Amino acid sequence: MNSTLLELIKTRRSIRKYLDKPVEREKIVSCLEAARLAPSAENVQPWRFIVIDDPETLKDFTDYVFTGIYAPTKFAKKAPVIIVVLAKLDLIANRIGKQIQGIHYYFIDIGIAGEHFVLRAHELGLGTCWIGWFNPRRVRKFFKIPKKYKIVSLISVGYPAQEKAEVEKRRALGEIAFFNGLKNSGAE
Repeated sequence: MNSTLLELIKTRRSIRKYLDKPVEREKIVSCLEAARLAPSAENVQPWRFIVIDDPETLKDFTDYVFTGIYAPTKFAKKAPVIIVVLAKLDLIANRIGKQIQGIHYYFIDIGIAGEHFVLRAHELGLGTCWIGWFNPRRVRKFFKIPKKYKIVSLISVGYPAQEKAEVEKRRALGEIAFFNGLKNSGAE
């Protein structure tokens, strides 16, 4: 699929229905490589990824983390791959930077790396969905993840079962971008 970056951005959607078809490991590795190349605060590269592509492990994992109030995320049980996105926090960029600036820079870093991942997946013909509604305590327990790692999100990955997801309406550029300040812009 030869696409420009803007075309990929315009057409990438969250996919919640997947074909019952395994995803080639080399495609996942290509997506991880795209994520690895993302910039990060102080170049700490805090991202870490656990790739779940073994069907039995995937079933056990999804049965365990998508229960109770997290049951609405059960669509991910049909995804052939789930990525657990972790952050390994750096002392200066993430801990001291947060104290001084009040910003969790690892969230920005993970967002950039994750978006690199999902755009590369889209370019390879795969569908993805960022998942924030899951039981993080159970994810930690399932993989025995040490406390030095923050569990940030999950990403489901697979071949889309639908041709095109509906395009969600976006705000007009004039509603979100203001040149040289907010004064007289009508911004709320």
